[in-house]
Amino acid sequence: MLEDLDYYCVDNMPVVLIPKFAELCLATRGRYDKVALVSDVRGRESFDELFKALDEMHNMGLDYEILFIEASPETIVKRQKEQRRKHPLDPDGIDLEAAVYREKRMLSKIRERANYIIDTTDYTLGRLQSVVFDLFSTGGETRGISVNFVSFGFKFGIPIDADIVMDVRFLPNPYYVAELSQKTGLDQEVADYIFSHPQTEEFMKRLTDLLEFLIPCYIEEGKHSLVVAIGCTGGHHRSVAIAKALSEFVLESGFKSECVHRDIKK
Repeated sequence: MLEDLDYYCVDNMPVVLIPKFAELCLATRGRYDKVALVSDVRGRESFDELFKALDEMHNMGLDYEILFIEASPETIVKRQKEQRRKHPLDPDGIDLEAAVYREKRMLSKIRERANYIIDTTDYTLGRLQSVVFDLFSTGGETRGISVNFVSFGFKFGIPIDADIVMDVRFLPNPYYVAELSQKTGLDQEVADYIFSHPQTEEFMKRLTDLLEFLIPCYIEEGKHSLVVAIGCTGGHHRSVAIAKALSEFVLESGFKSECVHRDIKK
């Protein structure tokens, strides 16, 4: 999440190296002015050493803040079991609960010095992302999402990475119009034909309303990209025109969007 905010992140760097690392960052003259260092009990080092390193950074004129992330012991035990990895304080897998409580005691000193404490017990990933963004965004970033559209032909299969699939085979088919059959949905004559029918107008209104509702919900849940697949029979006419129009709608709404026509040349 911090990387998404353009932080350079280092996981569990030995604390004795932190001041030297800070010096290197200073030497880059702004290239690494946003850095996040992760420290936990895996290092088996005294947090007094961490505080000493932080004091050295302070003497160097560097500002820092401590973000402490926690959860209830029961939640940590559950999460640890779900990931099927051994807890660093319980390498033999004998008593995970005792290890979690021991970890809690070991981290108590740094918790006392934390600028921010986030209890993730009841958090979804999206909620955590929202809180981290609010704390560490510098104002230039946006909690955006890229809504990408892909047109396809059902006879070639549904795109495997699609989050939403819409079937537009119910729309009038330009393939059966002699002067349009060899063209594609990117040609204005084909698009005009498709959008001249009232069912297309009604469909677009309902679908754009749906997207306006869904996009903020996906952002809140922490989703960075959304793939919407629009399918017709061959992927040449209807799906192409609709996908292109929807992508333009999303761009006009202020979100990132790309449009790919997978089967247009098949």
